[in-house]
Amino acid sequence: MLSKILSAATIGIEARPIEVEVYITRGLPNVVIVGLPDAAIRESRDRVKAAIKNSQFEYPSEKITINLAPCDIKKEGPSFDLPIAIGILAASGQINLNNLKDYVFLGELALNGEIRPIKGALPIAMSLKNSNKKLILPEENACEASIVEGVETYPISTLGNVSGFLKGINIIAPLSPDKEILLEKIQNYELDFSDMKGQFLAKRAMEIAGAGNHNIIMIGPPGSGKTMLAKRLPGIIPEMTIEESLETTKIHSVLGLIPSRGSIIRTRPFRTPHHTASDISLVGGGTIPKPGEVSLAHNGILFMDELPEFHRNVLEGLRQPLEDGYVTVSRINSIVKFPSKFMLVCAMNPCPCGYLTDAKKACHCTPNQVQKYLSKVSGPLLDRIDIHIEVPSVKYKDLSDESAGEKSEIIRERIKIARDIQLKRFKEEGIFSNSQMSYRMVRKYCKLDDQGRELLKIAITELGFSARCYDKIIRVSRTIADLEEKENISSDHISEAIQYRSLDRSIWL
Repeated sequence: MLSKILSAATIGIEARPIEVEVYITRGLPNVVIVGLPDAAIRESRDRVKAAIKNSQFEYPSEKITINLAPCDIKKEGPSFDLPIAIGILAASGQINLNNLKDYVFLGELALNGEIRPIKGALPIAMSLKNSNKKLILPEENACEASIVEGVETYPISTLGNVSGFLKGINIIAPLSPDKEILLEKIQNYELDFSDMKGQFLAKRAMEIAGAGNHNIIMIGPPGSGKTMLAKRLPGIIPEMTIEESLETTKIHSVLGLIPSRGSIIRTRPFRTPHHTASDISLVGGGTIPKPGEVSLAHNGILFMDELPEFHRNVLEGLRQPLEDGYVTVSRINSIVKFPSKFMLVCAMNPCPCGYLTDAKKACHCTPNQVQKYLSKVSGPLLDRIDIHIEVPSVKYKDLSDESAGEKSEIIRERIKIARDIQLKRFKEEGIFSNSQMSYRMVRKYCKLDDQGRELLKIAITELGFSARCYDKIIRVSRTIADLEEKENISSDHISEAIQYRSLDRSIWL
């Protein structure tokens, strides 16, 4: 007898429908799985057999052929355990086939029949939004999938529960989306900007970077507070919009990074890869392409400490994501695109010993060592970073000051006002911040006065800034004006933005 069960798989961060066909015929007991399954799926024959028997069902002692269609897509992971088991029960007459056509099944089976969580529940649920299909999946993934309106999500815990539900013996109510989670304000940050002593220019630069989602690089000696500043940045950036949260949660769901019984990610990601990370782990890839750190930091922050210590090919891999806002991974069988609109925050020393720019400690590096160290960070990569600041050593006067600095909450309120202005401005453009403006948008929303144009002319001709740098200065100026709630960009805004690009000239030249 033949049965057909609906399931789904994720390709990149998008879901594809998969039909699990089970055919039972006379012959020696054997199970054959076809349709480009990976090792985890091939091993499911033993898990499914044990789960069916331990759930008090009869396992057919005949030849079983299982096909995962379409056959030209490589399938991976144990999420097909449940649809295979349901297919076997339906093909052997233990479940009525007419009860299955409206459901999509997902779940990994334990040997005792319990159903374990799977990866990619959210993108699969989103793909079913307009299909009138109902989703049956593990309890741990139900909250995550129930966020999608218009899709009935049924949480189940065992194979016996699924069978009872399909036969009408057990009543399982669909899980309703929790709208309170979507509206919940999560602001629980232990690190505060008031902990920082001195570094007023660096704090101002971080505020501007947070307000416009601009990339920023900090250069200074060891112990000057670069890492401390970066780790406090999430505390001053407003929470994500609903659209941003869904985009971010979708990426994390594919890798199974959503907490058990969790739903949607509301806090912006803060990713800190180690400098030994490979290019694939950072950008994404693999035989079956998976998102990397730049995609996991989507709508959040990617902090790269000790920037020159990363391998050169890893750093160069950042150039396309920074420019385009997405990563394209090409393989023989598929081309996958991962979103990667993140804020890049970098920290580095000016030389191997770290004290090239320090006023008190002498640098012991030779010119060749300094040149070799700095050359690890290429000019094209630096050109894609909006704000360059020097973070000098903190003076004793600032360290011994007992007065508390400005709290993150106060800075966050100013940034929120600026972000709200940007959301209103770009409502019809499909972007969320000034840093994401295209060339056309820069010309439309960033009108300059004569003094501002003259300052930019000097910056281009005297300081040798590139055309890309020209646009980035205008975008940063737009953010500075938004922080002051000004409609027009003034020459003062342009001047400050140029300052954040010229601080590094003594180091890089």
